[in-house]
Order: sequence, then structure tokens, then C-alpha cells
Amino acid sequence: MSGIKNLRTLIKSMEPVLNKGAYVFTTVTNNQVARSETLFEFKEEEGTTIVLEQSKADELGLSYEYISSWISLKIHSSLDAVGLTAAFSTELTKYNISCNVVAGYYHDHIFVDQKDGQKAIAILADFSKNYS
Repeated sequence: MSGIKNLRTLIKSMEPVLNKGAYVFTTVTNNQVARSETLFEFKEEEGTTIVLEQSKADELGLSYEYISSWISLKIHSSLDAVGLTAAFSTELTKYNISCNVVAGYYHDHIFVDQKDGQKAIAILADFSKNYS
């Protein structure tokens, strides 16, 4: 099943959902964390960035600086859709909310500062509802 590309459809139907929990970004230089414990990983020159639940990072003694809330957009967006990330990140910018975005095969996932999770959900829902 291919994803949706039409920007208007993507925004009007994005259906943001706040996942439970607190999540952190950290980096490792070896395989000290089982893949089953992480949400995702990205290999960079300096090490492998991983995102996982804060409680798991604490249990493993991993350091982190940023605690985030995880929002998933339930619309199945195409990986080559144009403008969705720009649209919702611009809207969040209006409220001084930073976001870190990960595109999965089926959905887009947005990580915002934990203190902004509920506010970001309300902003995104309103943006989706009132987008013309």
C-alpha cells in the first residue's frame, strides 16, 4: 500500500496521537543496547544515535540531555510526499515548540520537549482541523 502524497489530505487527516511515556536521545559507540529496547537508531560518524524510553536509558546508565514526548501522525504518508514536515514544524514554531521528526515507512513521528507534549497535540489537532 503506497502512502498519501497530497499535502491537503495529509494535513487534514494527520490525526496526531500522543504516545505514553518519556523518551530520550542518546548515543552509543558499541552494541551495548539491544535493538528491541530502542524506538530507532541512526548511525552517525561520531556514534550511533538511539531513541528509547527514559526509564530504560536510566536503567542502562546512559546519559542524555533532552527528555521528549513522542507524537505519531496516524495518516500513512508517502516517503516522497512534499511539505508535511515543513507545514507542521512551521505551525509548532509559531508557539516556540521545537520538534525532531522521524519518518517511518507508514507514519511520521514527532518528538517535542516533554513539557510541550500536550500543547503540541492541541496545536497540531487545531492546525489539522482548520487547514484550508
